[in-house]
Formats: sequence, C-alpha cells, structure tokens
Amino acid sequence: MSEIQQLSPNLLWKWFDQICAIPHPSYQENELAEFIINWAKGKGFYAERDDVGNVLIRKPATKGMENRQKVALQAHLDMVPQANEGSSHNFATDPIRPYIDGEWVRATDTTLGADNGIGMASTLAILDSDDIAHPDLEVLLTMTEERGMEGAIGLRPNWLQSDIMINTDTEENAEIYVGCAGGENANVTLPVEYQDNAFSHSYQIILKGLRGGHSGCDIHTGRANAIKVLARFLAKLTQHQPHFDFLLSDIRGGSIRNAIPREAFATLNFNGDVAQLKSAVENFAVLLKAELALIEPNLTFDLQPVEKSEKTFTVASTQRVIHFLNVLPNGVIRNSDVLENTVETSLSVGVLKTEENQIKATILVRSLIDSGKEYVAEMLTSLASLSGACAEFSGSYPGWEPQAHSPIVDLTHKIYADVLGYEPTIKVIHAGLECGLLKKIYPNMDMVSIGPTIKNAHSPDEKVHIPAVQIYWSLITKLLAEIPVK
Repeated sequence: MSEIQQLSPNLLWKWFDQICAIPHPSYQENELAEFIINWAKGKGFYAERDDVGNVLIRKPATKGMENRQKVALQAHLDMVPQANEGSSHNFATDPIRPYIDGEWVRATDTTLGADNGIGMASTLAILDSDDIAHPDLEVLLTMTEERGMEGAIGLRPNWLQSDIMINTDTEENAEIYVGCAGGENANVTLPVEYQDNAFSHSYQIILKGLRGGHSGCDIHTGRANAIKVLARFLAKLTQHQPHFDFLLSDIRGGSIRNAIPREAFATLNFNGDVAQLKSAVENFAVLLKAELALIEPNLTFDLQPVEKSEKTFTVASTQRVIHFLNVLPNGVIRNSDVLENTVETSLSVGVLKTEENQIKATILVRSLIDSGKEYVAEMLTSLASLSGACAEFSGSYPGWEPQAHSPIVDLTHKIYADVLGYEPTIKVIHAGLECGLLKKIYPNMDMVSIGPTIKNAHSPDEKVHIPAVQIYWSLITKLLAEIPVK
C-alpha cells in the first residue's frame, strides 16, 4: 500500500496503487492481466483472454438499467518504461513507487504509468463498485498498445457486444477526443565499416537532462531531441574545426520509439589535443543553454574518458553517420489546415543504436491523413537512397476519423459541461488511440475518448493531476448513468 490509497475517489486510487505494484511494461503485461482475470472470475464476472492476450470482462446492468445500450470501457494494460539516468529500477520485476506531490501524483525515478493506468483503474473500480448505475458493461483491456497497438491489431473479431465505447486514454481535463493520428514505424539502417583503433584518446560525449516526453502529444512543444542535438554537435565539430580529426566507435540515444529521447552518447577516438575537444564541448553547452533556456533548463553536455575500443568506424563511415543523422528529419512536418492548433504530420527519431555493422534509427511517423504518412515514408526512403542506407516500414495503424457530433459525443459534451461548469473542448489528438483500429473492427460502434490531466507522459517526469481525476470520475460515472435506451 502507498499513500495514494487515501485519495478520492478511493476505489479508483486503490486500483491504481494495485496496478503500480505489478510490473507491466510493454510485452510484460501478462502478470497484471492474469491478476485481473482471476479477480474478475472471483467476482463471478465473465472474464476471458483472446489469442493475443487482450482481457474482456462483462458485468450485468444494475437494476433498472437493463434496457440501456451496452457500453464498453476500454484501456490498455501496458506502460512506457522510462527511468532517470542512474536509476537501478528494473521494470520487469520492480513495482512503480507512486507518491503525492501537492496536487499531483508522481513516481520515484520512473514513469508513473498513469498513461493508461488511471483509465484502467477507473474501469476496474466501476466493475468493483456496488453503487454505480450502469448498463450492461464490457471492459476491454488491450495488450502492448505502447509498442505498436498489437493487442488492438490482433483483437478477436465479433468478441465485443457493445453499442458504445468509451476509451479512457485521453490526457487532458475538459477535452473530449473524437479523432486521432495514425502511425507507422520506420527503421533506417546505415552500414558502417571498421578499422583498428590506432588512436591514443577515447572520450565519450554525454548529453543528458532533456525533458523528453510523448513523441506525439509533445512533438510541437520545441522539446529537444537528444539524438538530433548530438548529431548537430558532431557535424559542427567536423565542419568548423577541420584540424580536429576523430573517428566514432559508438553512437546511441533514446530507448523507446514513442518517447522523445532525453539522452544521447557518442564515443570519439583521436590523437589531437584533449583541451581542444573540451573547449568545443563547453562552447556548445553554452550555446545550447542559451538557445534552450526555457524549454530545456536541466540539460547537461559533458565529456569523459572511456576505455579504448579495439575498432573504430572508418573515416568514410564516421562522416556518413554524422551527416546522415544531421539531416535526418524530425519533428512537425505539417500542421492541419482543417483543425486549428493541431499537428497533421510528424516524425520522431526515438532510438539510435550502434549494432555489429550498422547504425539503426527507429522512427515513429504520425499523421492524421494517410498521404501524410506516405510523404514522410517517401522522404525517408529518398534520404536512405542518397546515404546508402535502407529504410523499412512496419506496424502501420489507421487514424480515427473525426466525428464531432454523434450520440455519445453529444451526451459526453452535455454531462462534461454540467460537471465542469463550463464548455469542454472537442479535439483531435496527434497521438495513436486504439479507437482507430477498433473502429475498423466495429464500424457501427459509437466511440469517444476522455481522461484526466496527465503531464509528461512517457518520461520520468510523468504526473497525474489529482483534482482532474476526481472530475474524470464524476464524468464517467454520470455518463454511464445516463446512457440512452436501446
């Protein structure tokens, strides 16, 4: 038990605390899924998993609600595992440690998993309650949403019986989401050649302390991408100090494809003056802190000696890697002409690794329109062709076509306004919600997405607003009580 169990609504926070206690990063949600299934069966509910591990639980309508339309509450089981540098947290075995910080709940040194753990907790609390009016209810908890929506893609057909779906993966109070971006993974690999390391010095460039965040929801904020910043420095070093010769032996950054990278590292090997390199690093750190003073106040850019490696990239490979990464597109490509203050198309370079004979960049492409995804894929393919790299694409998933007015959207808007005392905003999110995939499988199901305020998702700075959770709980329980008749 943690201190968050004292918060209100008590049943929701009790369930969120239980969720935090069971490790559930992407691809390792099975223990949590089995715990929920066993609990539901113990309560006498229909509870089943499909072939990809998704969980479906059914609860009969409360008295007097039997003639209402059936409702599915939907959340995903997994969380993004991100920890602060130096943390020993093992996401496969260690519980998340939530704590109260004023009006917020945070986690110690890691992502909190409020995305989508708060939504999941709300669905389980409703199942667990004895005093919340609701129609025939289904709770669908999907697997591996954060790593490509694999649960939604593999969902058993004709499994759900509901007329309405309420997705709980929205992260802003007073906003109702009715559409989302589609996405696609891109892996761009650039071959590298090696030579014996004949240099006397090996130093690692270390960029840390960036804010990171959600690669869709935060892509427009100007937060720095550590991989791109490091590539910029290396390009500057080769172009503006031509007499400083070095070869790379390693370059890496980021850890999750759908999070903006907070850290990046490169190992330089050289015979030159160490003081010259230190001066270049210090000058670039001053430049970055001036440029990014407001958006990245905690960045650090340092240099430290490391053990000499046996091999380095060749001169040609070093130059090719640096220039390729420096011109690799990243960020907002286009804003929507149709929806105000909404990103239409973007991409985020999420992970960079040095592998045996190549570097590999893992990129997440997002767009509200299919042609936007196609344009970015064509751009990456062209860059790969020019660079001698290979671009491969996978895991494409559809967007959720906006529908500003539908029975469930209009009802949600009405009840939300009553709860808030002012009008909520109807929006489209530049991130992937499972509604797009689920709508393809269940085209006649009326869908809406709601949730409380969660800041800095996909980073160790993630936090959920306690008052917003109470508002969200009031909304979802009142909404269930007013579902119309069939």
